[in-house]
Parts: sequence; structure tokens; C-alpha cells
Amino acid sequence: MARPYNFSAGPAAMPEAVLRQAAAEMLDWHGCGMGVMEMSHRGKHFGAILQQARDDLRTLLAVPEHFHILFSQGGALAHNAIVPLNLAGRHPARAMDFVVTGGWSDKSAKEARRYGDVHIAASSAEQGYTTIPDPATWRLRERPAYVHLCSNETIHGVEFHTLPDLAALGCEAPLVIDFSSHVLSRPIDWSRVGLAFGGAQKNIGPAGLTIVIVREDLLGHALPHCPSVFDYRVLAEQDSMANTPPTWGIYVAGLVFQWALAQCEGDAQGLAALERRAQQRAQLLYDAIDRSALYVNMVDPAHRSRMNVPFFLRGDDGEPLRDPNHPRNVAFLRGAEARGLLQLKGHKSVGGVRASLYNAMPLDGVQALVDYMRDFERQA
Repeated sequence: MARPYNFSAGPAAMPEAVLRQAAAEMLDWHGCGMGVMEMSHRGKHFGAILQQARDDLRTLLAVPEHFHILFSQGGALAHNAIVPLNLAGRHPARAMDFVVTGGWSDKSAKEARRYGDVHIAASSAEQGYTTIPDPATWRLRERPAYVHLCSNETIHGVEFHTLPDLAALGCEAPLVIDFSSHVLSRPIDWSRVGLAFGGAQKNIGPAGLTIVIVREDLLGHALPHCPSVFDYRVLAEQDSMANTPPTWGIYVAGLVFQWALAQCEGDAQGLAALERRAQQRAQLLYDAIDRSALYVNMVDPAHRSRMNVPFFLRGDDGEPLRDPNHPRNVAFLRGAEARGLLQLKGHKSVGGVRASLYNAMPLDGVQALVDYMRDFERQA
């Protein structure tokens, strides 16, 4: 029986091959007599799992050797506090600059205010988070502790397709990116990034695991009240084992990394193949929306996310239907579920519909959604 297509923004669909392998190894990992959830995190078996996962992620994302790959807990939301606890101390006044382009970067800025001086260098709030301000207009300070942005806004569907060059903008600070919802879908220019962090539950693995990739020189600046288990220097020195790490999450993430490395799309392999598929999925859905008289995406086409596509159905007056309880919205979502198209309801703060197109979503799933959208529009 074919599985439904899961468009959840996270926890999200995972590659079926990974789920089957995890199920097959649940009781006995590689003949050792234990499942991964049962084994010591300090034993040789898990040590091999951890090392392989780290090496494969470094290969996939071409992470330079002077960056540490850390496996942590707390999710991206907790790291909105953990990042300033680690980096705000680089500036005597704990100055931090933020670029706010959606709900997640807004949360990040608000949390960081608990730990230092937050300056909003740019914001698209007045535009309803439908665009990204031109970096040439950003009001960056010369040397804050760091500059933060969310490189893909899961809720509002806005993505930085090119990361800013802070040095060219006259700012000497490291760039911090929350890459939770586009990690493993495109390359990262590490020459422009000091630290990247993200929750695993979208493109990598189960909820509860957080990935942090941090440049060597940014370690050792934690504020005195930073818990030791969240001090990136401590995590780096202790191989992500300042406490018991999320072993199951790391194991499943490692399976995803192996799956990703093996993917092929034409002449592209690994991350390049995943990026090509991401472009194909997004193009298919955006083309269907743009050709329609019923559906509308409000995001500036230059900044549309390839991972998270929010859109609205129009009312009889042509205006977007934001009320989730409007009969047309309810009918659309019920009909989608009946067709095996799951978790398409938009975020509660925005309304409408949202299709998340992570790596585990096949192109056939997007085609099934597009076919349903056309059928629904004919009957509306």
C-alpha cells in the first residue's frame, strides 16, 4: 500500500529507505545484540555511529576543517538563547545585530534581548514578511558580536538564496544563520558564515537533535552563566558528549546522511542531486499557483522558499482567505487529506495552506498536490 504524501513543516517526512533500515536495526544494530537506543553513548558501537555521522555531514556540506560539527539538544528555539550565551561576550556591550525576515528571526531577536543589546539592522515586518530587504540598505553596526539571520523562514516561506557578504557591507562580525529548514537542500558558502545551527526535524531526522557548525575562533566566549552543557567550547572539546547526547537522533541523522550521499539526479550526486530536486519540486508548485485564478502566493518571487510554500485560496471577492475556518479552506484541506495529501494547513499565525517540500518529498508527491489543486479549482 502506498504511503500518503506528508507535507508537514516538521517533524517532517523522512526517506522511506531510512525508516525501513532503522526499523530493521531496532533490536540489533549490526549484530552487536543491542539496539542503538540501548547502547552506551561512550561505547565503541555508538562511537562509530557518531564519527560516521559527523564525517558524512562534513562531506555533504563541504564543511572546512576549522569548523566544529556539534550534536546538541534543545532544537533551534533553544539555540536562540544558546547562541547569544556563547557569542554575545565577544563584544564588551554584548551588541548583536539581527535581520528579521519572518517569524523565526523575530523570535531569535526577542530571545537574544535577554542576554544583551539587540539592534534590528533590517526588517521586512512592514511588508508582512513577504520579501528580504536589500543588504545594501541594512543598518549594520561595524563590529557587533555577530549578525543573525534565518536563511529560510519556515512559516512565511522566504529564503536567502545567496548569503550576504558582511565584509563587503562594512561589517566585521561573523554571520550566524538558522538553517533549520533548508539544510541539506543546497550548498553553504562557509567563507561567509561563522556559525550555522538548526533543528533536525525537517531535513535531517527526529525532533530533539540540533546540529551546530561553528568556526574554531568563535569558541571560548561563553558568558559566565552559560550552562556548561551548552557551551560550544565544552561540546567541541568533549566530542558532543558533555552530557548524554540524543543518541537515537544522531543515529537516524547518520542514516539520512548516507542516504543523501547516495542520491543521484542525472549527472548530479549527493547534495547537488538534492538541490536539483528541490528546484524541480518548488518550480512545479509555484508554476501551478501562478497559473491559477484561485491560489496566490504572497512572497516576492525573488525570495520564495524552495522548502516551504505558503499560499492562500481566494474568496469570491478575489481576496486571500486567511481565516482557517472559512468553508472553502476547510473543504480544501479535507479534500486533500482524502487524497492522501497530509498536513497542509498553514501555520496558525498566518493561516491559509503550506506545503513543505523537504528532501524526502518525491516529485510525484508535488504532482499529486498540483493535480488535486486543479481539480478543486474546477469545482470551486
